[in-house]
Amino acid sequence: MFDYVLEPFIRYGFMQRALLGSLLLSASCAPVGVFLMLRRMSLTGDAMSHAILPGAAVGFLLFGLEIVPMTIGGLVVGLLVALGSGAVSRFTVQKEDASMAAFYLISLAVGVLLVSWRGSSIDLMHVLFGSVLALNDAALGLIVVIAAATFLALAIFWRALVAECLDPLFLRSVSRIGAPVHFLFLTLVVLNLVGGFQALGTLLSVGLMMLPAAASRFWSNRIGVMCLIATVIAILSSLGGLVLSYRASMPSGPAIILTAGVVYALSALVGRRGMLSSLLVSRRHKTA
Repeated sequence: MFDYVLEPFIRYGFMQRALLGSLLLSASCAPVGVFLMLRRMSLTGDAMSHAILPGAAVGFLLFGLEIVPMTIGGLVVGLLVALGSGAVSRFTVQKEDASMAAFYLISLAVGVLLVSWRGSSIDLMHVLFGSVLALNDAALGLIVVIAAATFLALAIFWRALVAECLDPLFLRSVSRIGAPVHFLFLTLVVLNLVGGFQALGTLLSVGLMMLPAAASRFWSNRIGVMCLIATVIAILSSLGGLVLSYRASMPSGPAIILTAGVVYALSALVGRRGMLSSLLVSRRHKTA
């Protein structure tokens, strides 16, 4: 069994790079996903993952499948969409979910049209679904930088992020850092989606962020523990998904997200706060 799992990573360099990139993304994305979930912004993360597509498409049109231009384009457009939807919800009668949905749909349509305009169907599939098995040194370097920036931000602003997540009105009433911390959090979300885009594409990058985070909620209600559990689930999903893609000749990105989905389903069923536990507690209360 040990050889069955490790053999592809020992034999092939591209599998080693895929594993390294996936592990870094797992450790970086999962804690951000926990905060996103606790803020009840899970679908916002999905919208933001699509919103970076036009920026990446502009970088693709100008420079081809080059990491740096596509990354910068995705980062700039992602931040603009986040700020734009926030401004619409703050200064008009429209709620944030509706404005984010509008911006996300427009961005997705523009991005697909731009890629289709100059690229082939293969280029479009690469942008939408990524290719973790094709990670090169430049992409790995970018993921390392994003992971390091995320770890540093979480270490420095952990208490502020927790306070802003649980009670933003209280934080704004006692400190002026509420708005900057919220902007920092949105920046971390966009950064990690851009990093995930290199491996999983715009359609699946949010999966490694949200599925482990959602699964961790069934095992604990403490934020620190949830971040740790989500990271472990993301790492195991990345490893299992890569092995599954190698052994079953499946696309690597969907295999990783599918593995995370299986862990989520099992957690929802047998977790400490899952369905079976709730049923047992309810039955005990009825018999007591």
